[in-house]
Amino acid sequence: QVGAGISSTLAGLMKSGIRHTLRALGHSLEGLSAAIKHELAFRQELAFAVVLVPAALLIPTDWLHRLYLIGALFLVLIVELLNSAIEATIDRISEERHPLSKRAKDLGSAAVFLSLLHLGVAWLVTLYLWWKNA
Repeated sequence: QVGAGISSTLAGLMKSGIRHTLRALGHSLEGLSAAIKHELAFRQELAFAVVLVPAALLIPTDWLHRLYLIGALFLVLIVELLNSAIEATIDRISEERHPLSKRAKDLGSAAVFLSLLHLGVAWLVTLYLWWKNA
């Protein structure tokens, strides 16, 4: 009977794991929806991604460079989501101006800036290598 207990426990864990994963997916989709609805910067960066992902696939380069360019785009979107979460949290705590609130928002903004800088360098280097070898 011990084997039956283990298999029923595993089945229960799998069911709860699937439920948890589906709930997490729902929260993730709600977060993406909120970012599209409320965050202008995210919409702008998403528009860049819609243009640059196909461009990355069309550049005559190896798959590793394409993957790097697309990964750099996703990094910008991820960092923007985190920055938006920081800003929303700060605003939820208080609308009052405070040096620590400003620092948190500035640090989030700096992270977005660095991810955009990384994206620009990735594209410039890849395009330069393509042009040089053409």
